[in-house]
Amino acid sequence: MRTLGSAFLAAAIAATLTATPAVAQGYYGSASLGGVFLNDSDNSGSFTRNFLTGTGTTIPNNTPLPAGTGVGWTTEFDTGYTVSAAIGRRFSNGLRGEIELAYQNNDVDTHNNVQAAGIPLDTQDVGVLISGAPRQGATVGAVVADGRGSIDTTFLMANLYYDFPQYGAFTPYVGGGLGVGFVNVEYAPSGVGIVDDDDTVFAYQAVAGASYALNDNMALFAQYRYRATEDVGTEVDLFPASLDVENRASVIEAGLRFNF
Repeated sequence: MRTLGSAFLAAAIAATLTATPAVAQGYYGSASLGGVFLNDSDNSGSFTRNFLTGTGTTIPNNTPLPAGTGVGWTTEFDTGYTVSAAIGRRFSNGLRGEIELAYQNNDVDTHNNVQAAGIPLDTQDVGVLISGAPRQGATVGAVVADGRGSIDTTFLMANLYYDFPQYGAFTPYVGGGLGVGFVNVEYAPSGVGIVDDDDTVFAYQAVAGASYALNDNMALFAQYRYRATEDVGTEVDLFPASLDVENRASVIEAGLRFNF
């Protein structure tokens, strides 16, 4: 998938920048700002080496969890924001291609449903997550409920759009894009650092919107995107495990497009 995304990105950049004047209808630039509704992440992974638990509420100290044992939890996010800028070229058949750079950020709202080896841990003392630790006097569920942290992604995308026939000053359009996402994940519930890692992954999006022409050279636009990346591979700091984090969002935004 990453190879396919890289090939598409390179081809779209070449097509956008080398189209002949006889076909091209002119260059444009755009900038936008919007809100991001990041889907809950069902984080899932496994222990990377043998792990001995600490003391839980009912789980004894030094309970063995072999390497490969599943571990995970659900993370919910606050509404975030995105900013983007693009440069593109219009063609005579209603198509336009562009290269886009975008940034997206969502803070963590809460974590819940912590499990290991299929066993729910939210009611266990948090000491169970620290090898050899005694009881800490707080449950796993209470500690992780205080979310903290964030997911932020920088996208480099190659997009292709189709502009429908203009209706008055309005032009509806649809499109999509492929590219890469540079993702940083920070999970620190109750100030306890659990994950602080980054990954570069394949990214994709689908877009639908409409523009309103202010004059021959400038238009306002509003659009909806579904924007996502492959699962983000991270390493857990609190105990020896790797974790795949989901990164899929609905985006509503508005912006300004101007012809060169």
